[in-house]
Formats: sequence, structure tokens, C-alpha cells
Amino acid sequence: RAFQVRQQLEEHDMPVEEAPEDDDVRHTYNFAPGNHGLVYRADVPDWGAGGRRHENDGAPSQDATNQNEDHGEMEDPKETKYKLQAMKWGLVPFWTKRNPDYGSVMRTINARDDSLAQNGGMWNTMKQKKRCIVVAQGFYEWLKKNGGKEKIPHFTKRKDEQLMCFAGLWDCVQYEGSEDKHYTYTIITTDSNKQLSFLHDRMPVILENGSDAIRTWLDPKRSEWSKELQSLLKPFDGELECYPVSKEVGKVGNNSPTFIVPVASAENKNNIANFFSNAKKGAAGSEEKKQIKKEEAEVSEKGIKVEFEQGESRSTVDKNSTEDNAPMPTALQTSPTVGSKRAHDTDLEDDVSSAKALKVEDVPAATSQSPEKQPGRKTRSAISNGTKGSPVKAGDGSQRITNFFNK
Repeated sequence: RAFQVRQQLEEHDMPVEEAPEDDDVRHTYNFAPGNHGLVYRADVPDWGAGGRRHENDGAPSQDATNQNEDHGEMEDPKETKYKLQAMKWGLVPFWTKRNPDYGSVMRTINARDDSLAQNGGMWNTMKQKKRCIVVAQGFYEWLKKNGGKEKIPHFTKRKDEQLMCFAGLWDCVQYEGSEDKHYTYTIITTDSNKQLSFLHDRMPVILENGSDAIRTWLDPKRSEWSKELQSLLKPFDGELECYPVSKEVGKVGNNSPTFIVPVASAENKNNIANFFSNAKKGAAGSEEKKQIKKEEAEVSEKGIKVEFEQGESRSTVDKNSTEDNAPMPTALQTSPTVGSKRAHDTDLEDDVSSAKALKVEDVPAATSQSPEKQPGRKTRSAISNGTKGSPVKAGDGSQRITNFFNK
């Protein structure tokens, strides 16, 4: 949230004079192009640093007097103020006349460092006058396998749990016929470092929090591109942590705190190994559950009625697919313990996706045969009341696990 980001930046000697309200920026674990994220920049006019406006660039008409009222004349660099601002990911250049389609925006979510090294180009004004820091907890990248047929999402973050500060560029545009201003940004990428080279050949430019590199990058006095600025765009040499995460993050509409939890982690409730582990732990040491299992064994051997606890729900499976014998009760199953309630439960519709079904054959159950039938006695079905109806069809031997939390 904005106030937390502000606090962490200020702890690293990155002052924040102005910041959006928490409700103005959505907190999400699945940030996609087109979303509004937090950008840290020098508080300069919308045309950027340097004390002059765009020249012959086709920029929308703006009232210079109003600009001076909003931002003031260019201040002494020693008095430069910095702010956090909500901006849309996917840079729209200031000369754009109409709102671009999504495909066009996707082409400007990143800017290559080598393209900034060239003279001219679409990034020319932004790299000189509109540099920023994009703040995030980490980033996703997909590892391609089997010739690209399989893509495994990985999450990368700083090992020290600090915020990531990506080098970026921003811009402000007014479309024709509109008085609204739209602020957008792009993230600069460079070659991957050795640690992430297995994952992808590119990575975001990460600058150290509170470093001289950030102060140089954001310095409004530097309104011309230089070798010094270009030299800041290099692979991160700090310690990072990278691991596979749930494939559910690949669906833009999904959002869950579990998306940044390692798939193999004990904290990941979606891990099927953890599901069985938690179920086993929940049953261990419980005298009540042992007693129930004992009674289940007795009913299959002696025909004794099993009395379950009030409110306990037990499912049954017709193993023989006939009405000659009563269905066998499945073994007692316990739900994995939920450590804490999710802050936004409605965003977790598909949280439990790793384990869709349990094979009944793999669940311990009483295996003794039913009591022998007495000659001349009509067998009464335990799943039929004598009325006509569709016979019970053979199942596929599986039962669906309950979706434990819905967002």
C-alpha cells in the first residue's frame, strides 16, 4: 500500500513530499500491463525536467501560466522535491492524439537499455527529462520448457525483502478533445545477471534503494542524456531469490497472496503434498477419530451401527455399482488448516487447483466383506427406497475436494 511504500522509501533516505491515498492504488499480487502502479519521481512539470517545454513535438496544447501555478518555476536543484504517483503501466507518448488500443500499449511496457543508447527514437525526450523509479515487491517471469509448450511462472524478489526499485521512464498525455491528463510509464530492461540467465535473457534494471545511483537517475538537473546515465543501466549485482510459483498467476483476473509463495513451500496451501501432510497431522493423536475408525471396522465385521458425531458430514461411494449392498463409507478426511484468513476472499476463486480429486482406492477404508446373505431372505437395498428411478451409475473412482476458500 502507498503508505507502506512511502515509509520504506523514507527509511532509505528517499523523501516523499506527496503520495496518493491507499484507495487510489490497488494492492494486487498479479499486476498486469494497464494497471496503475506506484512511481517515484522528482516533482517537475508535466513536460519534465530542464525548465522548457517540448518543442515542435506535437504535444497537446497546455497553458504555461497554469503549469507554473501548479508546479512553480524550476526550483533550485537543492530544493527538489520527490513524490509517489499512481501511473498506468504501458507508456503512451505525449504526442499521441487518441487513446491507443491494448496491443499498442503492450509494446511500450518495457524499454531496452540498448535502445536508449541510440540517438533519437521514441524514448529520446523521456530519457532526458522524465526518468523515474517504479516500485514493486518483485516480478514474474516464465520459464519455457519443451520448446515453449510448457511455461512455468517464477517470482523474483530481493533476498533482503526490501522493495525493488526499477529504473523507468514516464510521460503525460492529453488526448484530442479531452482535458484529462494521463500519466503512464515503462520499465527499462537489460541483460540478465548470472543468477537469472536460466530463466530469461532480459531482466528489469534494479537500482539499490537510497543509493547514489537513484539520486543520479532522478536528478532533474541532468536534462541531457549522458554516458553516466547510460552506465546505470546494468544487471543487478545484489542477492535475489527466484522460485517457481502457481500457474494460476498466468490468468490476469486471478489475485492471491499465494502467488508469491513457492510451490514447494510448506506455506503453500495449493501444494498437494501439503494437503495430505496436513490431513495426516490433523488426524494424528485424535482419540475421537481413532474411535470412529474402530467403529467403522466393527460395522463391516458385525453389522453394528456407526454413530457419527453431530454435524459431521461423511460421503459414501458405491464400490460395486449395484444396489445389492450398502455403499462403503470413505475414510475420514480433514481439511488443511488455514493459517490466516485472506484479506480479499473474493479474489481466491481458483485458489485450490493443484489437487482436484482424491482416488478412493488410495484412501484407507474398511475392506471386510458384507455379512453373508441368509437363504430365502430378500435383500434390501441401502440406497433405494423401492421407488423406480435411474440406477446408480458407476463413478470414476474419484471425489472432488472442496474448494476451501473463495475470493
